[in-house]
Amino acid sequence: MPASEEIPVSSSSKKLPVFSLLLIVLLLGFAVFGQRGLLRALQFNRQRGALEAQVRNLEASNAKLRQEIEDLRSDRRTIEAIARRELGMVKDDEVVYQFSPTVKEAAEEQGKARP
Repeated sequence: MPASEEIPVSSSSKKLPVFSLLLIVLLLGFAVFGQRGLLRALQFNRQRGALEAQVRNLEASNAKLRQEIEDLRSDRRTIEAIARRELGMVKDDEVVYQFSPTVKEAAEEQGKARP
């Protein structure tokens, strides 16, 4: 067979690689961008990390609240401290001194009261 002769290639054999390539690109698109794709999985992993951090913070807060409940049930000093701080209570034998605010403090208070 002479080297100058070319073997004719049918058009159907040329379409097969193009079709295969298109199918591969389509499948890769679904694998990356689909509902169960790679991008969605990465998004879920980030969301999971944020939720785990939130759970850890809430567990720490719950532990602190449980300790506070236990202190309120068993420790009279804790109850006394809260009564003094939040209700302004004093013991019968204590003397309370109240001082009038200085001029500077009064001016600061009036400045805070104005909107």
